[in-house]
Amino acid sequence: MPSLLKDLTHGLVHLFYPRLCEGCSKPLLAAEEVLCISCALEVPETNYHHIPDNETELRFAGRIPFAHATSFAYFTNDGLLQHLIHGLKYKDKKETGYYLGRRFGHSLLSADWASSIDVIVPVPLHPAKQAKRGYNQSMLIAEGLSEVLRKPATDKILLRTRDTESQTHKTRAERVDNMAGAFKVGKENNLTGRHMLICDDVLTTGATLEACVLALMAHKDVKISIATIGIAIS
Repeated sequence: MPSLLKDLTHGLVHLFYPRLCEGCSKPLLAAEEVLCISCALEVPETNYHHIPDNETELRFAGRIPFAHATSFAYFTNDGLLQHLIHGLKYKDKKETGYYLGRRFGHSLLSADWASSIDVIVPVPLHPAKQAKRGYNQSMLIAEGLSEVLRKPATDKILLRTRDTESQTHKTRAERVDNMAGAFKVGKENNLTGRHMLICDDVLTTGATLEACVLALMAHKDVKISIATIGIAIS
């Protein structure tokens, strides 16, 4: 009887407040989340974690030391992933962050290096910006990754020290200058010997992630890998 009542309640809620696919706006089935099965198959996955010298790695090569770097899917203007990330960042679609993190996590399970990760670290927002938005989208992604990979995620290791200007219309050099010294490591963290996976929403020039890695590399004997949901492709 409790199960029947639960199913009935779920059915009534879905009738009056249907969950809609973020891709096609059709009602979702009970087992579907964020995207229907058809739209989920339309997310352009990269499978970079199986490709040596992939595009994500190449964007950081020679700039910072890292163990591995990968992105879940291609991010293009007006593409499905762009729509999902926009909703996550600006329309309070927090469930999209968990969903994308979990999907990325399931994909990374097949990477031989994922099991060596000790902790998942999201790129932090400045406290003022996070207070305005109400959440850090990268932390939601990190929590989705954490659930699948069974590795802890924390926003206490890497901290943002200043509220930087928007990177949107800056050149790569301007982005690097804008992010210089924008992050620090929390005083109580002992990072020695740890393999940290830094995660973010979209990779463009990589200036923000580069600044994060440099802050973490100030501590000796750390290993850092990078994971982003999207990689911007022009």
